[in-house]
Amino acid sequence: MMDFFRRLIKPRYETLNRVEIKADSIIANYNYLKSLQPEAEIFPVLKSNAYGHGLKEMCRILEKAGARFVAVDSFPEAQIAYRYFRGKVLILGEMPLRAYSYCKLRRTEFVVYNDTTLKYLSRFGRRAKIHLFVNSGMNREGIKDLDSFLERNRHFLEKIEVSGLCSHLAAAEEESVLNDSQLESFSLSLDKLRSAGFFPRWVHLGNSAAAFRLKSRLFTAYRPGLALYGYDPIQREARPQPLQPALEVFSRVVSVQDLIAGEAVSYNGTYRAERATRLAIIPFGYFEGLNRHLSNRASFRILSGNRPVWAKVAGRVCMNLTCLDVGQHPVFPGDQVQVISSEPGAPNSIEELAALSGTISYEFLVKLQPGIRRDIV
Repeated sequence: MMDFFRRLIKPRYETLNRVEIKADSIIANYNYLKSLQPEAEIFPVLKSNAYGHGLKEMCRILEKAGARFVAVDSFPEAQIAYRYFRGKVLILGEMPLRAYSYCKLRRTEFVVYNDTTLKYLSRFGRRAKIHLFVNSGMNREGIKDLDSFLERNRHFLEKIEVSGLCSHLAAAEEESVLNDSQLESFSLSLDKLRSAGFFPRWVHLGNSAAAFRLKSRLFTAYRPGLALYGYDPIQREARPQPLQPALEVFSRVVSVQDLIAGEAVSYNGTYRAERATRLAIIPFGYFEGLNRHLSNRASFRILSGNRPVWAKVAGRVCMNLTCLDVGQHPVFPGDQVQVISSEPGAPNSIEELAALSGTISYEFLVKLQPGIRRDIV
């Protein structure tokens, strides 16, 4: 009854664009990843607005899935996780020192890359739980000389709890000498840490691809990102695909334009009608996350009438609008358009659109505008 009156007083705003997240698919992916590494904990990576899926929405789904941890990048993301997820939060990124004092220490663990952050966190005593990040060979971040780090920081390390040791593989999706070198370096770092009297509970090097490849009891946790959302980071066609893409994006036709043969479309007229045709315009452009490289290339599915219509992008993708050539099909303002499909291999799947854009699925996902409404279905 209260919901009825709330909607009466403040009706829900109907948006023209929306992202749908399939909760069952996320939970199935999470459980599948757990089955790959049954002895280890899973730290679902929700940074960058949960790879475009919505941090708030993903926290709610993972709460339902029974996850114990989520991993985010920073304090602003942790604030959202605190509100919508009851488990622990691992903050992966570097932050301004003052930000650490804003975090809920009882529920938060921190990845530490340097002396300065370690010294600051030591003021909180055993309430501060840290995961030391070692540079195992990617050379992007982390502690390169662990022996020296332990020697000069023992006083600070003894004040806090060294809860984890971690690093990051540079090429986990392929077999490589670099992977072998990183594994060896990381294992040596763990031995050094234990020899110094620190025994981390969480030992994690693996991302999504590593969850498939690594088979060692050395690792007690994994940090899957892309695979959690249903996309195979290794892309081996011979392997059955148990992962389920969970994201779909919909828009609506806001305008229909009739063209005669020879008329040009959008900026600089890069598309010219070869015959009389009709355009459907959707309020979804590069601000919303549609890569401009999809101009004159991508096709979306218009859900009009009993038979869906595939329509190609006509002309350049604009900031907030995109034109679609629908031929002579009857299309009307208000018709729903499926911009992104969750069906693997569909012309408008994330993998296909990313390939057409000359980029990777990760980038395409995280560039979906955070302000678009996310609905859990």
